Amino acid sequence: MGTAQTVTVFGAYGHTGRFVVAELRERGFLPVLSGRDPGKLKELAESHPGLDVRPASVDDPASLDRALAGAAAVINCAGPFATTAGPVIEAALRAGIPYVDVAAEIEANADTFARFTDRARAEGAVVLPAMAFYGGLGDLLATAAMGDWTAADEAHVAYGLSSWHPTEGTRLAGKVSRERRGGRRVRYAGGQLEYRDDAPPTLEWAFPEPMGTRAVIGEFTMADAVTIPSHLSIPEVRGYMTTEAATDLSSADTPSPAAVDDSGRSAQTFLVDVLVRSGGAERRAVARGQDIYAVTAPLAVEALSRILTGRTRAVGVVSAGELFDAPDFLRALSSHLSFELSH
Repeated sequence: MGTAQTVTVFGAYGHTGRFVVAELRERGFLPVLSGRDPGKLKELAESHPGLDVRPASVDDPASLDRALAGAAAVINCAGPFATTAGPVIEAALRAGIPYVDVAAEIEANADTFARFTDRARAEGAVVLPAMAFYGGLGDLLATAAMGDWTAADEAHVAYGLSSWHPTEGTRLAGKVSRERRGGRRVRYAGGQLEYRDDAPPTLEWAFPEPMGTRAVIGEFTMADAVTIPSHLSIPEVRGYMTTEAATDLSSADTPSPAAVDDSGRSAQTFLVDVLVRSGGAERRAVARGQDIYAVTAPLAVEALSRILTGRTRAVGVVSAGELFDAPDFLRALSSHLSFELSH
């Protein structure tokens, strides 16, 4: 294979990284396995014979340069992204290749926009943060729902998860975020992120059937609060999470995801219901699928494929909805999730 098909995966041995490596191979790319732990990389390589293994550390720029040498792009799957995103983006810019990550951390994604927007645009580079279930999918759905609207009053992103068995990486990222916020919660209101000390409200959300009306934690803010406002004129972006999933996430006793099929997916199902409002009008986009970690892989790899084949609309640090034709992108993932649009 030529170098145009070579993609470095940093954090390849992590839970999501393994899905990304498998998806890249399925799509005809040649993954380079990279990350901070040589032992875990070696173990992963045993199940993917013939793949190049390149250990690297975010504290060692030269090792990152070696990891990205000859690659057409890099996908960063290694959290916490508050630590890894900056150094890997720097390495991607030095190499002159696109950068994609799967960060769900709100502040880490905000940092990426704040630190690299001007430089990436000036260099004509593509830096795509949060190309994952949280951040990328919600942004694509909101963009698709907007249609020909140029602005809206509100965007609501409601997550109907059957359960949420967090990975070790999710727990670590959550710990970093809580420490960074001083234990406060965050919401996007009045056109900016707000940090609050009060408890979030418990509400009801009318999900599409057959899920129906469920109790949700209101103002359950995820990376959509960064990706959506980065390019859509919407001053209020609210998130909601089914109470069962929120309880799973907060419990120290909840186990990690357990595979129920040959691909490694868990039994978890999801429904993401995005509603945008402008004046008295409403528009909606809905996605359904299985396993929030597994579905991140086709999201990230489809994005990468479109970047490498020039099917993009912008350069710089950009969210998925700005970079791609959102309805077309979502329909291209029909083997991984269903997509419905109501205008």
